Amino acid sequence: MNLKKIIKPILIGLAIVMGTAITIIIGFVVIVGSSFGLFDKKYNTTELVENFNNNKQQIYIARQYFNSIIPKYKKINIEFDGKKISRLEIYPIDTGRGSDLTTNFLDWNLSQKKTDSVIATIGWNEEILDTLRRKLKDADCISISNGDPTEIGFKRSGMGMYFFLVFDKPIPDSSKSKLNDSCMFIYANKNLVLKYEGGAFGNQCFPNKRSK
Repeated sequence: MNLKKIIKPILIGLAIVMGTAITIIIGFVVIVGSSFGLFDKKYNTTELVENFNNNKQQIYIARQYFNSIIPKYKKINIEFDGKKISRLEIYPIDTGRGSDLTTNFLDWNLSQKKTDSVIATIGWNEEILDTLRRKLKDADCISISNGDPTEIGFKRSGMGMYFFLVFDKPIPDSSKSKLNDSCMFIYANKNLVLKYEGGAFGNQCFPNKRSK
């Protein structure tokens, strides 16, 4: 009996099986990693400040427009993924002066039908939405939330997200330490704080703080 003739096809078969298994494992890792953004770019604070400064005019234009379309006594947080709304939150601000408490909404990945229905409750239409989307895109940002500071989402990275907190007035000295905890908040200048949120399962501190 020629053992070589018997063993050779067995070894070839094992090699094919192992190669296929390795390919499947690598593909699975890539798919899972991509789904959770493991390969997304991570920004350090130097890069964030540079991006803000490069798009400062467009950011302020988007901010001004957004504040002009916010209904009275409403807080709105909206995030875009291309042309689609990936997150929309609307809730009332009860000032004790007749605030409308009827609209309270939070949802992700809205369909067109749902979008049309919800924005109608705050007096928006598709034209307003398109204008806001375009202004954020021009500013190289993806989300915005009204208030002081205005919270402007720059980019997502995995489960996390980078924000610019833009203040109307210079940040008082008494608030600087709270807004510069070297974790979630990094003080950039008197009107700008950088913020990082790690998501439900991510690290809540900046993954990269300074360029080396």
